[in-house]
Amino acid sequence: MFDQGQIYEQILFLSLGHDVKVNQARLIAAGNFNQGVQLTTSSGDFFLKINFDQRNDIFQKEAEGLALLGEFCPLTIPRVYHYGQLEDYCFLLMDWVDSTQAKQDYWEQMGYGLAQLHMATQAYFGLDSDNYIASLEQYNQPHNIWSDFFINQRLEPMIGKAHYEGLIGAEFLSRFREIYPRLHHFFPNEKPALLHGDFWSGNVLPDQLGSPLLIDPAVYYGHREVDLAFSRMFGGFDPRFYKAYQEVFPLESGFEERVDVYNLYPLLVHLLLFGKSYLSGIEKTVDRILG
Repeated sequence: MFDQGQIYEQILFLSLGHDVKVNQARLIAAGNFNQGVQLTTSSGDFFLKINFDQRNDIFQKEAEGLALLGEFCPLTIPRVYHYGQLEDYCFLLMDWVDSTQAKQDYWEQMGYGLAQLHMATQAYFGLDSDNYIASLEQYNQPHNIWSDFFINQRLEPMIGKAHYEGLIGAEFLSRFREIYPRLHHFFPNEKPALLHGDFWSGNVLPDQLGSPLLIDPAVYYGHREVDLAFSRMFGGFDPRFYKAYQEVFPLESGFEERVDVYNLYPLLVHLLLFGKSYLSGIEKTVDRILG
């Protein structure tokens, strides 16, 4: 059995193609799912995400999402060196970014950058493959109409899973599904936009130059208001961010009334990951939609 240092050095060899000595390994994050480790090595610093999950494509999907963001977004995206599996470990090796104080125009940069990302489009809502949001599967089967995609690929899989896992009863499942017909003419008609998909304040931070850095995406082509609504769920975004976004890519009127509806999806995700404390927010939005 390998010790931890040997595992790190083997991962570095697989990723970089040459021997690298690990001088220090510092645990940065230890959640229910992944560990994040800063590796200080003879070849510089790296960020290693590692887990023991049997679904060995989670880090592949994250790497693909980062690559897609990097193709269309002017904001900083961490460089991915390699992902794969070693023994019982799944891993993703990336650049280590020394986060520093945000620049004076940090929020403006973020608003302009997200607007530019959202200008990337394709013919349908969805993606060419499924991926993940946190540890949950995220389904991306193509749809031509946003409301159909939102219902069939976002809301229904999560509310069904919540019922299966005993987090909601059959009565609320039925009531939740009553909102679906009301969503078909609820959203502005817009082209599919490339989304970060998990756009909350914990997934945006200043890079080594103080400019915005995006991490942990759950990408797909969806309605661009999804990212902006998600940014509102936990707060943490300066008003300058929204003002800058509006200057580049103005929203249709009525966005404030749509925010809670978009956020049914991340609330369902949090219900499944963290429990029933998130159910009341879902219930309130359903009650409002059904009047």
